[in-house]
Amino acid sequence: MKRFVSWFLGALSALALLGAPALAQQPLKIGFGMSLTGPLAGNGKAALIAMEIWREDVNARGGILGRKVEFTYYDDQTNPSTVPSIYNKLLDVDKVDLVVSGYGTNVIAPAMPVMMQRNMAFMGLFGLNVNSKFNYDRYFQIMPSGPDPAIGWTQGYFDTAMALNPKPTTIALVGADAEYPALALAGAREQVKKTGLKVVYDKSYPPNTVDYSPIIRAIQATNPDLVYVASYPPDSAGLIRAANEVGLKTRMFGGGMVGPQFAALKTQLGPLLNGIVNYESWAPDVSEKFPSVEPFLQKYQARAAKEGVDPLGFYLPPFAYAMMEVLEQAIKGVGSLDQAKIADYIHKNEFNTYVGKVKFGANGEWAQPRMLAVQYKGISGNDVEQWKKPGHVTVLAPAAYKTGNVAAPYHENRK
Repeated sequence: MKRFVSWFLGALSALALLGAPALAQQPLKIGFGMSLTGPLAGNGKAALIAMEIWREDVNARGGILGRKVEFTYYDDQTNPSTVPSIYNKLLDVDKVDLVVSGYGTNVIAPAMPVMMQRNMAFMGLFGLNVNSKFNYDRYFQIMPSGPDPAIGWTQGYFDTAMALNPKPTTIALVGADAEYPALALAGAREQVKKTGLKVVYDKSYPPNTVDYSPIIRAIQATNPDLVYVASYPPDSAGLIRAANEVGLKTRMFGGGMVGPQFAALKTQLGPLLNGIVNYESWAPDVSEKFPSVEPFLQKYQARAAKEGVDPLGFYLPPFAYAMMEVLEQAIKGVGSLDQAKIADYIHKNEFNTYVGKVKFGANGEWAQPRMLAVQYKGISGNDVEQWKKPGHVTVLAPAAYKTGNVAAPYHENRK
């Protein structure tokens, strides 16, 4: 009997030793939805390339916890209604170890209830103030809008506006009837209260709007000093074209337009962007402030050129890579895939990434804001190469990154 017990225990030990390396060889699966079709497809494809570059880099270093990283992802079609089923499938059918978000507020928000039900640590990519509705302590946002995102997102625009001489007194607010514009406009309204501006126009339009000229004419009829816009790429393009066609007269126009940050709209609109004040996350004009971005852009741009995706990659791709860097460093710091421990580690530590040092506040947002307010100037023609050189994106705020002053009024600097 003793011999049998000894043999049995020895066999178990041998199996354990054999099993440990086998487990280490199993891939570490990360799942997500991503907009590969629909209005944000260009952004989603650019983010995916950045994430794939990270996966290749990390696997070349031996993976994470001795396991090679694999992605499982599905096209969310830029449709919020597809998101819950995607994440349930990833967790229940695909049995992924970790999840991250796709790009944008509209597809991050519907994933949150699933994450909370499953107690998953969840990295979000450029979702504006999503956690204000959920207060989920395992949510972390990759976007430099600061601990109060709605305010941080709009701060540069309003700081620039209120420094004009004479000070503006009236403002028009306009945006699409969708998740991101609603949150951005909520932040703008808070800024209006702080600054004492008078709102002369405050309306939203359906996301499927095609003709934006009536909107611009209605805004012009109120004669506002400022126009703050919160929009997604198709309507950003439509509103910019309409402003030029109608001849909108205002001191500042722009603010929260998604789309002009990407090469597709930069080249489509070309000189029509002149004079617009908007947000960016990086520009060649401040490259010396972010030296770690350059090595990533070299990798990204070579890959993007082959795959026909945004050839600049200034706006979203470095942050998509940084999202994965934070997750990698947290897992290695914890030494396991325990979701609670990963979330706790992210809360307590600062991370070195391609976009600089990142530390999160209690609500999972960046502890310090760093979104740039910029003005597009001196753009001629529609070639992409001009955007790779300093001189066309003047950084107006924050003060630490400022490269010039705003040229106002907008209508005198359009062309």
